[in-house]
Amino acid sequence: MPERPLKTLPPAVRLCLLAAALGAAGSAAADAGPPFLSNDPGTPGNGNWEINIAAMQTTLPGVSSWQLPQLDVNYGLGDRIQLTVEIPYLVGSTSSEGQVSGWGNAYPGVKWRFFDQGEGGWQIATFPQLQTAGSTATQRAGLSLDGPRLLLPLEVARTVGEYTFDLEVGYYFPGHGPEERILGLVAGRRLTSRLELDAELYNDHVMDGSPQVTTLDLGGRYKLCRGFNLLFMAGRGLSGNSSGQVEFMGYLGIQILLSDYGRSLAAER
Repeated sequence: MPERPLKTLPPAVRLCLLAAALGAAGSAAADAGPPFLSNDPGTPGNGNWEINIAAMQTTLPGVSSWQLPQLDVNYGLGDRIQLTVEIPYLVGSTSSEGQVSGWGNAYPGVKWRFFDQGEGGWQIATFPQLQTAGSTATQRAGLSLDGPRLLLPLEVARTVGEYTFDLEVGYYFPGHGPEERILGLVAGRRLTSRLELDAELYNDHVMDGSPQVTTLDLGGRYKLCRGFNLLFMAGRGLSGNSSGQVEFMGYLGIQILLSDYGRSLAAER
């Protein structure tokens, strides 16, 4: 098929390129959050910081985009509240338009875990985030969108035996841009004291008749040393329609965990 520039891609596909910027911090017992697209009810804990610095690549027919870096900074305010700021620096390349770069959409937000039955029980949170406008250059190339839009999701987690399941359902209420629904499911388990592996199914649907984007990915976290985790993920689109579908997406990053208001490295993830 002929290659297409970013700005001619359907809105749902352009939004899929941005979906990874919505990954937010999780607690030690939850499997979603970075490096995955879906979120979970976890929070860092009072006075704790979680900082994720990553690179992510997304490839479609004729289009490649990178988030270099993807920055995700989270702070625990009490045991059930998390303050978040997320923003990627985007670099896109097409055969027809060459390379373009600039800051993408930022996502400041507040997560509140309003229901918590403790380890092994149900956990439920909401995580309102305000999507701000991306830079003019990345909007023109189709890498980011105008703003603002309010994302209002609900995250649910439950551990069953050795496996943890996380479900996220969210909806964008636009000031600028389209209405959109996101749906993500992450399931996985800890294999060793250092290694956790998970699988994710994620669906992004823009409510304007654009095709849905569904992706499947595998990833996990590996504890490097106290306060530092390696994050990794790789996946692709599932739709049989190759036009505009995700051919590959990959994530590689470092997670830095700080406790005592940032004065020391955290002992656990």
